[in-house]
Amino acid sequence: MPVHSSALLEPPHATATPPPPPGGRKRSGKAGKGRPRRKDPLWARLTVVAGAVLMMTSGVAIVGSKAVISQATGSITQRNLLGDAGKTLAEGGSDLKGPIDMLLLGVDARERWAADDVRADSIIVLHIPATHDQAYLISIPRDTEAQIPAWPKGNYAGGVDKINAAFQVGARNGGGWEGGAQVMAQTIKNMTGVSFDGAAIINFGGFKNVIDALGSVRICPKQDVKSTHMSYVDGKPMWNADAKKTGKPRTPVVHKKGCQEMEGWAALDFSRQRYGLANSDYDRQQNQQQLIKAMAKKASQNGTLTNPVKLNELIKAAGKAFILDTGGVSVEDFVFTMRGVTGNELIMLKTNGGTYNAKGNGNEALDEQTLDMFRAVRQDKLAEFVFYNPEVISNRK
Repeated sequence: MPVHSSALLEPPHATATPPPPPGGRKRSGKAGKGRPRRKDPLWARLTVVAGAVLMMTSGVAIVGSKAVISQATGSITQRNLLGDAGKTLAEGGSDLKGPIDMLLLGVDARERWAADDVRADSIIVLHIPATHDQAYLISIPRDTEAQIPAWPKGNYAGGVDKINAAFQVGARNGGGWEGGAQVMAQTIKNMTGVSFDGAAIINFGGFKNVIDALGSVRICPKQDVKSTHMSYVDGKPMWNADAKKTGKPRTPVVHKKGCQEMEGWAALDFSRQRYGLANSDYDRQQNQQQLIKAMAKKASQNGTLTNPVKLNELIKAAGKAFILDTGGVSVEDFVFTMRGVTGNELIMLKTNGGTYNAKGNGNEALDEQTLDMFRAVRQDKLAEFVFYNPEVISNRK
């Protein structure tokens, strides 16, 4: 039975004895390398559109059989994004019967920026328990201090930096986004002990088109948020750099407090903001989680998954926005395994209580509760952890 957030908010019975804190488990065996890559079906795009698997819904008719789905390939790029951070045979390898952990990286890259000079500004761990009927999102603060491992390909000997720099390290000297993801995945594995079944890189520039294919998404800002990136010129939203070039009067874009339907550009711009928010990047993390959940809900509510025309539009947009790694598992099998997860069964979790945990040098550190949360991920006891620590649940709608 899935553990829903409403149940998680109820305190344990007064006579209940809390279980011992989750602990790490020994890992053995070498990380899987050279696992065969297979063609991605159309459902691969759907998995990553809303957090890798969250659009798949129980009770919704799946369009076509596995054989039909498998034939719809080609528009999404698959690469080895995990390197040595994939699950070992001792951790289940590519077996889909157990819990599934995916690394989701958001990259804000525009054409005029160098491909090897990009940092990952959104770092999210997606955990699906072995029951495959619920999903959890855990964001790692971009300013978290991390020990980034040596990366010979980028002439990097290893060192301490903000965790979002790990992507930049791997992307240097031709490593590209594939190398960036591999270094990031290894950095997170070293920090939390979590190994991954798969990964996805989300290009925020292409993400807008995915939202537009859905029509809009319902977002609920907790405060008025002034954009630091965009302005209106003649009523049209534009990047500030482009708006300045027009020489015309500019009006700041302000995302107003309260629930509203947002177009793609507005939802994406809102999810990027951190300046002016009460808890800066921590609030931005929760806003990005809110966006993913809103997309998952919209896709399952407006008939997108059962309407071939809408589905094809979504697939076309998503194919340009993502790079995917399913760890060598057939994506159609991967998706069918996840089809019981819905947007309503997505629980968004906060690191560091949703606020600052500074080290004194401008960097953040994961507090003990957050490290315990990742131990629970490794043991597939996250529902139990959240039950006894309900304050980690994000209150974003």
